Amino acid sequence: MTAKPEVLFVCVHNAGRSQMAAALLEHHAQGRIVVRSAGSAPADDINPAVSRAMHELGLDLSAASPKLLTTDAVRAADVVVTMGCGDACPVFPGKRYLDWQLDDPAGKSIDEIRPIRDEIDRRIRDLLAELVSST
Repeated sequence: MTAKPEVLFVCVHNAGRSQMAAALLEHHAQGRIVVRSAGSAPADDINPAVSRAMHELGLDLSAASPKLLTTDAVRAADVVVTMGCGDACPVFPGKRYLDWQLDDPAGKSIDEIRPIRDEIDRRIRDLLAELVSST
């Protein structure tokens, strides 16, 4: 049996975009993929408006917390999806990197966050279809 693919989502604060992406992939993958998220400068807490937007989809982020990006996390990942962390993301040869240009939900209302969430969900579904078909 082959190992499950591992995906790491990285943004600066690990309080919004990367948390939404991780929760959505975790939900859609149903255990078929190892999912992690981290930030180059993690915040203290998840963005409350992001938590509310995810709750609307039935996804609970109350147990999630921002985590510091480590080189070990990047090394372990098969796919690293960056979301605006720029040069703070370590790059390892042989890793697959995707850079998703998405608005930062920090300081935005829930009405402004929903389209960001929905775009992340669309990209997650595409990524999942690709990863599952290649295993």
